[in-house]
Amino acid sequence: MDSRLYERILRVARGEKPAETLLVNARVVNVFSGEVTEASVALEGGYIAGVGDYRQGGRVEDLKGAYLAPGFIDAHVHLESSMVRPAEYARAVVPRGTTTVVSDPHEIANVTGAAGIRYMLEASEGLPLEVLVNLPSCVPASHLSTSGARLTAADLLPFLEHPRVLGLAEFMNVPGAVSAAPDAAEKLLAFRGRPIDGHAPGVSGKTLAAYVAAGPWADHESVTPQEALEKVRAGLYVFLREGTAARNLEDLLPVVGPATAPRLAFCSDDRHPAELLGEGHVDQMLRLAVAGGVDPLLALRMATLSAAEAFGLRDRGAVAPGRLADLVALSDLESFGVEAVWFRGRKVAAGGDLLVEEAPAAGEEAVRDTVRVDLERVDLAVPLGRGKMRVIVAREGQLITGQELLEPRAGDGLALADPGRDLAKLAVVARHGRGGYAVGFVRGLGLERGAIAGSVGHDSHNLTVAGMDDVSMRTALRALAQAGGGYVAALGEEVLELLPLPIAGLMSDRPIEEVRRRMDALLEAAHQRLGARSRDPFMQLAFLPLEVIPSLKLTDRGLVDVDSFELVDLWVDSD
Repeated sequence: MDSRLYERILRVARGEKPAETLLVNARVVNVFSGEVTEASVALEGGYIAGVGDYRQGGRVEDLKGAYLAPGFIDAHVHLESSMVRPAEYARAVVPRGTTTVVSDPHEIANVTGAAGIRYMLEASEGLPLEVLVNLPSCVPASHLSTSGARLTAADLLPFLEHPRVLGLAEFMNVPGAVSAAPDAAEKLLAFRGRPIDGHAPGVSGKTLAAYVAAGPWADHESVTPQEALEKVRAGLYVFLREGTAARNLEDLLPVVGPATAPRLAFCSDDRHPAELLGEGHVDQMLRLAVAGGVDPLLALRMATLSAAEAFGLRDRGAVAPGRLADLVALSDLESFGVEAVWFRGRKVAAGGDLLVEEAPAAGEEAVRDTVRVDLERVDLAVPLGRGKMRVIVAREGQLITGQELLEPRAGDGLALADPGRDLAKLAVVARHGRGGYAVGFVRGLGLERGAIAGSVGHDSHNLTVAGMDDVSMRTALRALAQAGGGYVAALGEEVLELLPLPIAGLMSDRPIEEVRRRMDALLEAAHQRLGARSRDPFMQLAFLPLEVIPSLKLTDRGLVDVDSFELVDLWVDSD
């Protein structure tokens, strides 16, 4: 802020100068005191100059009794999971009241390294949505999978000069953090004093104490109120997650209260177009919280001020003098219907539509053509071993998986998929020009026939395919390789539906509405033609390689027992 704008804001605040914009007849939500007051709000140069009895403005807008709240903040999100460019993402969430997101470009960085971070910064510049960035802390997520890049502390530190870069994103290497492993300690110490986001599923007791002491400020992996409360007691901010794959918000509502709300915020983590366009964004999280018994003003604090404070953002998160004029007008505090949105004092959305069309120019050469794989070397056959098989158990609505020991269905000396037991074959194939492949089995996808596959496979984003026969699985893998990435459903040698994701194998270059239609078509094919019973088997599939969330996962290097953080054999001798 320059001195002239500073003086203008103070003159408006003192009532000596008409405001650029005056919002009148507003019911102002005060997230500091938990009150609602009738007042006018004076805006000047993108900031709030004053709240109260202001009567002069160059542009006067009558809110007619609407509630005026701070713009919503998503405390942790991977924009790539929306499967669209940042400008399309903004077109979906800004009309829902979101004005700030704290993003982690971890997904694209695992594919293209520092070039992916630069792309996301360029592609989100100048939007009516502030995309703040925490730098990916674990690329690769671990030594147990093959990613497309490796980022050290030295690779990350130059990005700190960018004005929208805050600190370090979710630190997933819990063993490395608590044991002060050299690579982990180097990053945590380099970013000490800046926001460090955490990632500590199920971590408790002395391990949690060591993890918090290592440096992380926050965590979004809690699945029970007890886990969330222990983390709050340890000094972490806890983000209640409501995404597409992981929906933990309602389970965590018992932890919300006047004492804990300042340490709680909302996040989406990973959210697909169907949910963004159909259910909403932070506005939906507010609806769920209030429907679950949370006081509306407390919920709004979590969606705004608490999220801002978690990252040291003292310039936003409240309707108060000197704060950024990021505001949302709401019809009520139950449905949280968004009537209008202001970003930096400019009205950018009304009636569910974005009023500005701003698509930054960002070069994409470095983030295309990222599927480099030789499928001829891949053998999907699984010879029978001795004993029982370790099987991944996928759980709908959760990233955490279980594991079972099952007798194989045998044929011609091979272990086969078994639709009768909801047992699909699962394979992960490295796609970054190096690495290998591995084959295992999974229950919980509900497939009866055919195969589904994707180039979105957290966090290394190799090709992941699940199916009931090898022909369908090979058809799906070939389709992904030819498209440069995406999601696909196949039956035999027929490609039923394909959603190309040519930007890093993660994002489309098409409008979000088109991506939603094509994703809906994929889901319909999976449900109607392949018999899938889970709501979104593609999102479930995408997290089956994630070797940093318990308990059994599959990467291109093999089966990973996440609890012991080591590779294990498919076969367990029962004798």
